[in-house]
Formats: sequence, structure tokens, C-alpha cells
Amino acid sequence: MAGSVSTDTENLDFSTRPVPPEHRMSKTSLTMAWWAVSSAVFYFVVAAALAQGFGARNAIIGMLLSVVVYSVVNFIISRFAIRTGLSVALFSRILFGNAGAALATLIFFVTAIYYAVFEGSVIAVGIQTVLPGISYEWAALIVVLYSVPMILGSIQHWLDKLNGVLLPLYLLGLVAAVVMAIAEYGYSNAWLSVGPAGGAPADGWWHCFVYFMGVWILMMYTFDYSRFGREEDIDYHSWINFGTPFYLMALIVNGLFGIFLVGTVPMDGPLSEVSVLLALLKLMGISGLLFVWVTQTRINSANFYLATVNMETFFAQLTGGRRVGKVVWAIVVGAIVYALMLADVFAYLLQALAYQGIFVVAWVAIALTHILSSRYDRLFGGVLEYRSDRIPAFNPCGLAAWFGAAAIGLGLQQMGGLTASFSAPATALVAATIYGGLLTQAKPGWFVKGAA
Repeated sequence: MAGSVSTDTENLDFSTRPVPPEHRMSKTSLTMAWWAVSSAVFYFVVAAALAQGFGARNAIIGMLLSVVVYSVVNFIISRFAIRTGLSVALFSRILFGNAGAALATLIFFVTAIYYAVFEGSVIAVGIQTVLPGISYEWAALIVVLYSVPMILGSIQHWLDKLNGVLLPLYLLGLVAAVVMAIAEYGYSNAWLSVGPAGGAPADGWWHCFVYFMGVWILMMYTFDYSRFGREEDIDYHSWINFGTPFYLMALIVNGLFGIFLVGTVPMDGPLSEVSVLLALLKLMGISGLLFVWVTQTRINSANFYLATVNMETFFAQLTGGRRVGKVVWAIVVGAIVYALMLADVFAYLLQALAYQGIFVVAWVAIALTHILSSRYDRLFGGVLEYRSDRIPAFNPCGLAAWFGAAAIGLGLQQMGGLTASFSAPATALVAATIYGGLLTQAKPGWFVKGAA
């Protein structure tokens, strides 16, 4: 069980305390809110790019292996989050101490902002393309102005309903796009042979698999969403909602659609989220814009929400618990997203995401090791102490594992070629090994102030 919680029920985002049982969500509501994460042009583009670089069959193998790994990892993470009600920020206090938890929260909200920029830019380009009288700058502002109010309520009372309405439109759009592509260009199996000019490399499946380790930020997304699940629904959430069915949809269905699209519909320019958007607009017209708006609005409801609540938590910790309200942080997130949408910084954002991905992989490996170990429970009798005033600034156990593994991962990443493809797996292995080893020797004072 977790430590004592506030009795204040006004803040329904629970950014600084666990979600109590009375504020957990029904199976249907949490499913609708979470499955917003399953739709994004990003998934189309990643799968298509991997197919072009390593061959369609290698991309599909990599995606299938990723579904297995994602399902196993998130099975463990979701059950822990449901049982405790803790967020990434609160759990990170246990793993790394207050200072380390602040860094984890910073990485989380910055990454969520990056993804909000990517997905928001796709909608803005779509608006500008279909309505040329609206400049990109105004289109980007429109996207931000409607995105910020979406997350001013709460995950319990708004995001589930929004995405419950948009989900059938998204599925209908996928089917319609496939039907229209076949009607326009005919069908052949050529899309299954998409690949590099020189032929698919034998180890292409490995490169495709490890690429998806760079998107393990979804494990953090899972943590912050699944804590709203009810304990009596834990099997449903861990096996289905946050499990294999979700990743079959997010990675396989979307991935196959992306590969089919680039193998069937002529693209304008090199493959990117924009070229996929333009192909959909050429194929579907105004309905293509509606489809893209649905996909991007669904995923951005999650990006904006998680960026806001984690930014709020981060700055509350920096200022000693002072809070200015979720509305202020939502507006700040919107302003940052808008500024980045206007700046030509996408190459830098992609590079930053690659570096941050290493830290995220290390975080996930440490979190899994902690959850699967019984050492902490033996030290504290099954009580999870997350309260800031009881947690030391630094936990040598978690920080040594986190920074040690990240240093190795970043070093391998800089070497390029086949060596770089081992950066994420090596990071996960080293982080788990160091944390597991130090945890066996951990002193209570590493986790709780004054503990003997």
C-alpha cells in the first residue's frame, strides 16, 4: 500500500498524490481515454520508413516482436500502477530520490511536448493544404487553441468521452482509405516487397525491432494512464486494454496501413509525416483531412494532457510544492508547442528524442527491476513511501543504474552502424543489472529519510 494521501478531491489530475479508489475509472471510460494513443500518422510513417530502409517483411517481423515485448512490459507496469495509484513522477521519487524524480518528470513532459509538436504540425499542414487561404502560422494557432481546452478538464470526465466519439471515425477512416486506394490504383502484393534498392539486409528485422525501443516513452504513458484503473478490473487492463490487443492496433494495424500506403499511393517528395498527409489528401480529399484530424487529435489529447500534468508536477517540486493550477501549465504547454511548430527545429527535435530515448529505456528497465524484486517490500513491510518530505534528494541505487546505463547507451549510439543498434538493448540490460545488484545491498536510508 502507498503512504498517506491528501483528502482533497478537488484536483482530479492527482499529479502529486496517488489516485484513490473512489476516483478510479470504469473499464469502458479508461479504455476510450487510453486508446487515443493508438492513432497517429507517426505510426504510419515509422512502419513505412522501416519498410523502405530494411524491407517490408523485416519491418513486420520487428513490429511483431515489439508487440510481444511491449505487451509483457506493460502487463507488469500496468498492474503495479493500478495497485498503487502512483504516477511516473511519484514512483520515480522511490527509484531516484527527489532530484532524480524531477529529471524523470522533465524528460517525460518534454518528450510529450515534442510529440505534440509533430502531430500538431501534421494537422496544421493539412488545414493549410485544403484551405490555402489560411497560412501555416494561423493553422498552427488554430490547432493549439482547440488542443489546450481539451485537457483543461480531467482524464476521468472528458478525454474518455472525446475519444469514445473519435474512435469509430478513426477506424472508419482506415477502412475508407484502403478501399479508396485500391479503387484508384488497383491492388497488388507489391506493397509487401517495399524495401531498399539493393535488397533487404538479413539483419533488418533486428534494426526494426530496436527502433521501437526508442518509443518506450509509451511505457511511461501506460504508467500514468493505468493508475486510473480499478483493482477489480486489473486483469482486463493488464491483458487487454494495456496489453496485446492495444499494440496489435497501434503497431501492426497502423504499421501495415503505412506500408500499404507507400507501396500503393504515389508520394510527393521523400517519406515523412507531411508526405503521408499529402498522399491521404490526394486520395481522399476533404475526408482525408477529417481522417488526419481525428488521428492527430486523438493522440494529441494524450500528448497535451501528459505534458501538462508532468510539467505541473516538475515545477511544483522545484518551487517547494507551490502550485499555480493546471490551467496555467496547459497554456504554457500550448505556447511552447506553438513556438516549436513555427520554428524549423524538427531535425534537432528528432536528435533530442534519440538521446532522451536512451534515458527512457533505462528508466523502464529500472522500474521493471524494482517492481519484480521483493527487496523493497522486505525493507519497508510492503509500504511504498513516495512523500517528498520523506524522500532523500538522491537515491544512489537508482541514480547509479540510470546514469551508468545511459552513458553506455549514448556511447554505443555515437558509434553508428550495427553497434548503434545495440544501444537501447544494452542500456536496458545494464540498467537492470546495476539496479538489481545495488538493490540487494540497499540501505533503508537510500529510500526514506532517517530509515535505519
